[in-house]
Amino acid sequence: MSDSVKLSYKDQTFEFPLIEGTEKEKGIDIKSLRAQTGLITYDPGYKNTGSCESEITFLDGEEGILRYRGYSIEDLCEKASFIEVAFLLIFGELPTPKELNLFSEEIRKDSLVDEDLKTILKSFPKAAHPMGVLSSLTSALIAFNPNSVDIESDAEMREAIIMLMAKFPILASWTHRKVKGLPLNYANISFSYVENIAHMMFKMPHQEYEPSPVLVNALNKLLILHADHEQNCSTSTVRIVGSSHAGLFASVSSGISALWGPLHGGANQAVIEMLEAIQADGGDTKKFMAKAKDKEDPFRLMGFGHRVYKNFDPRARIIKKAADEVLQELGINDPVLEIAKSLEQEALNDPYFIKRKLYPNVDFYSGIIYRALGIPTEMFTVMFALGRLPGWIAQWLEMRKKNEPIGRPRQIYTGPTARTF
Repeated sequence: MSDSVKLSYKDQTFEFPLIEGTEKEKGIDIKSLRAQTGLITYDPGYKNTGSCESEITFLDGEEGILRYRGYSIEDLCEKASFIEVAFLLIFGELPTPKELNLFSEEIRKDSLVDEDLKTILKSFPKAAHPMGVLSSLTSALIAFNPNSVDIESDAEMREAIIMLMAKFPILASWTHRKVKGLPLNYANISFSYVENIAHMMFKMPHQEYEPSPVLVNALNKLLILHADHEQNCSTSTVRIVGSSHAGLFASVSSGISALWGPLHGGANQAVIEMLEAIQADGGDTKKFMAKAKDKEDPFRLMGFGHRVYKNFDPRARIIKKAADEVLQELGINDPVLEIAKSLEQEALNDPYFIKRKLYPNVDFYSGIIYRALGIPTEMFTVMFALGRLPGWIAQWLEMRKKNEPIGRPRQIYTGPTARTF
């Protein structure tokens, strides 16, 4: 098999090498394309463009495979805690018990934020969208920690990583409490990382709080499933902002803004909004299934199928079980969640959806879990960001360590040609 690709243009032939990843993915190395030919590629949305080489996440949409650093998402969700997966993504290997204890202890010690951040939080109206609040608070960390991080210093990098891992759940929980009109909670160092997230979000001031094992298990799985997903919109944003040598906090803040969009992190919010619309219309799921199959109808069934996974979303298989456990544990009687169950069963048994492999995806089940836990719909994307944080950190760190060039896409200009003023 040839290890290069030839391009014929204007009676000339140009040769470009192939590169191959460890999972046998192949790509054409066109770094010298413009220099050799004067041409650029045109690829809206970069659907066929590899922007980097990465050792972090492998995704095969056709086969429904997702692995972090070589470990299957199924094994990690069954056997690892979120903090172990975060360590794996960021540092490249699963931690030893000693490394895990040190990492967890460092995070506990840094689980405080400057009280002046409360002033920034209070300045937002209660109606402000939580993702805007979270992005602003994350960006504000720069002001309270102004020293730039020396990427060559392992100690400084670790300090920045610990700081963000420790403080981000506090900022996320404060955003949630602001939306709910509740007093702010602080970290409880006697809890694990995920237990602490539950504690800060759900503890009421007049009650003691003991996290439910079922709730913590579901949160742990959700956070792991969202921890990284290759070069998606928000991760690419973090990398391209970081490629200008912007700091870690600023780059992650930009990722939060990218995640905010309804086509990315807002998908599970869109699921619940769709279910509520079906309920408001009378709750006839068969009617809306028919609308979804009608090509002339603009209605879209949210939470089914996936842009990348052409088969079943592997994350959905895992989180479906957790969703069933949460609903059983909480004994919730919610007509919106009953509609979700009905849609799920109809889609899994409908030849139209089976043929097109339009199965419920991770956003469908995560939306159900978050609603069952009493998390406001507009907070769903904040929960997504909590899970994606270690992936953003890992991708930023990899990009900076490799000293990748600043991102600078080209364009095909289609405006007016030169004209006189």
